[in-house]
Amino acid sequence: MKTLTSLWLALAMTAPFARGGTESYSGKEIQPTRQTEVCTWYRDTEWNVGLWGAYAFNSTDNNRNSLMNTYLTGEPGRYDQFLGGDHAWGGGADFKYFFMKYFGIGVEGFALAAHGSQYNLATVGPAITEFSKESDHHVVGAVLGTVTLRYPIGCSRFAPYVWGGGGGIFGGHRDDLEVTAAGEQISHRTESRAMGQAGGGMEVRITPNIGWTSDFSWNVVDGPHNNFGMVRTGFNFAF
Repeated sequence: MKTLTSLWLALAMTAPFARGGTESYSGKEIQPTRQTEVCTWYRDTEWNVGLWGAYAFNSTDNNRNSLMNTYLTGEPGRYDQFLGGDHAWGGGADFKYFFMKYFGIGVEGFALAAHGSQYNLATVGPAITEFSKESDHHVVGAVLGTVTLRYPIGCSRFAPYVWGGGGGIFGGHRDDLEVTAAGEQISHRTESRAMGQAGGGMEVRITPNIGWTSDFSWNVVDGPHNNFGMVRTGFNFAF
């Protein structure tokens, strides 16, 4: 009986300590470890190399006079006097360096396979010595310096961008009706012009080093009836 009584007293004396230890343990807060998210799709100090295909379309409707009307009126009518036709296919490349994630400078070059018409006309006095119209295939190329602003959306793969630039475009063809001492003739000229470019688009990174770009630009070429729009799409390589 004394043994049983001693056991109950021992349990009663240790119960408060056991309860206090349990409360201290359960009341202890464990702070979770938070990791900072690192955005790797678009980086600062990044080189970009873009390769793309392009489709260009003229801003001037092709309302060119016929060869005979050009001769009779002295007016060639309205038509694009650089690309020559209604549209052209081509491609190009651009090289950019981003000083920071949002701002970069670079250089761009492209070539377009233009297709227009060439008039051949020459007279000696009232007599026509040459009179023909033929297909005119020529390559129009351009080189420009560019400034690009892009805005990656959060830590996503998507980054809209805008850019502007200026430079030169060469290889354009135009026909001019000239009056000479011998008579009249249409001269077929190859020329170069200054141009400016502005556009915007979207890049989607497939990997941190490979992206897909699609954009549209408006190109202003020196001289009348020379401006054109251009749609581009292709790959961008970042490293």
